[in-house]
Amino acid sequence: MESDHWPHGSCDGAGRGLARLRNRASGFFESLSIAALARGAQRHLWVLDWLRIANDYRTFAESARKNRSVQVAREAWLCALTAFEVARSLSCPGDTESAGLADKVDISLRGFEDDAGPAVERVKIDCFGEGALTGFFLPVIRHGPSAPAVICVSDEEITLGSMMSRLLAASPRRNMSLLLVDAGNSSVRRTFKPEHVLQCWLDYLAARPDVDAQRIAIYGEGAGATQASRLALTDRRIAAAVCDGGLLTPVMRRASLRWMTGFEQAAHDGASTGPSLPSRRMSCPLLLAVGSRSMVWEQDALELQAGYRQAGGDCSVVVPNRIPHPLGEVENFIAVDDFIFEWLDSKLGAARQLGPVTYL
Repeated sequence: MESDHWPHGSCDGAGRGLARLRNRASGFFESLSIAALARGAQRHLWVLDWLRIANDYRTFAESARKNRSVQVAREAWLCALTAFEVARSLSCPGDTESAGLADKVDISLRGFEDDAGPAVERVKIDCFGEGALTGFFLPVIRHGPSAPAVICVSDEEITLGSMMSRLLAASPRRNMSLLLVDAGNSSVRRTFKPEHVLQCWLDYLAARPDVDAQRIAIYGEGAGATQASRLALTDRRIAAAVCDGGLLTPVMRRASLRWMTGFEQAAHDGASTGPSLPSRRMSCPLLLAVGSRSMVWEQDALELQAGYRQAGGDCSVVVPNRIPHPLGEVENFIAVDDFIFEWLDSKLGAARQLGPVTYL
C-alpha cells in the first residue's frame, strides 16, 4: 500500500484529502483476492498498516486543533475514522492488532464532534413520556428552506459508532440530512415495539423546519434493517426505505427448515425450499442491500423484487462484492455507502434513476 497519505503530504483543499483516502481505500478493497485474505500474516499486516494510517490522521487532527485549523481538523478526523473502519473490516475476533479499536473509534468520533460545530447536532427527545431517545443529526451542507432527511438505524451488531464512522466520511457527497440512531440502546421500556420508537424520531424530523416532511427515508443495518422495514410498512410518511423488505422472519423460518431437513447445501446451490416472501409490501420505493447490511441472501432479495415488479412496485437490489476468507468476508463498504446515498438521492432528489439490480 502506498504511504503518501495526507498527514505525510499537504492539504490541497477542503474535502480532497478525504476523497483521496476514500478512493484509495475503495481501490484497496477491489484489489483484494480470496487467496490473499486467506493468508493470516498478510491480513494482519494490512490491519496494522490501516491502523497506522488512522493513528497518523488522529495525531494530525489533534495538531490542527491546537493550531485552530478547525476545518483541517474535521477532515483529518473523518480520514482517521475511515481508516479505522477499513482496519475493522479486515479484523477478526481475537486479533491482537485490533485490540482497543472500538475505544480509538470513540475517541475519534468525540474529536470530530468537538470540532464539527453545527455540522453535528446531538439530539435528545422524549418517547411517549416513557424515556429518552438520543441520536445525532447531520444537517445537509447545501440546501434551500428544507431538505430531505434519512433516519439511519444501527443495532447491537452494526454499532452506531461503526455506522457513524462510515456515513460521516461519506457525508460530503450527500444531498440530504441524516439522523443517526441506535435501535438497541435506549431507556424506553421494551413494551414499546421498535417501530413505535422509530415513529418518535419520524415525528421529530417532520416537525423540524429544515426538513422536508414529504421526503423522509429510513435506512437500517443489521437487525436495524428489520426495524426499518416495520416502520416503512406501518407509516406511509416514509418516502423511501433501505431495509430487509420484511424478509428476515421468513428467511429465518426457511433457514430453520433447512437446518432441520438437511437441505442447507441445496439452498446455497439455489434450490428453493418453499415460499419465503412476506405477505405485506410497502408502498414506498425499497432498496435491499444483500449481505450483512440486511442479513438477506441474494436469491431471497431477487424473489422479493420479482414480486414487487409483478405488482407494479418499486424495488431495487444491490449486491456488494464480498471477498470470503477463512474467518469471514470483507466488503467494500465505501462503494456500498456511496451507492446507497446515490439511490436515496434518486428517490428523494433529482439524481439519475438507477437500474433495478446493481452488482458492485
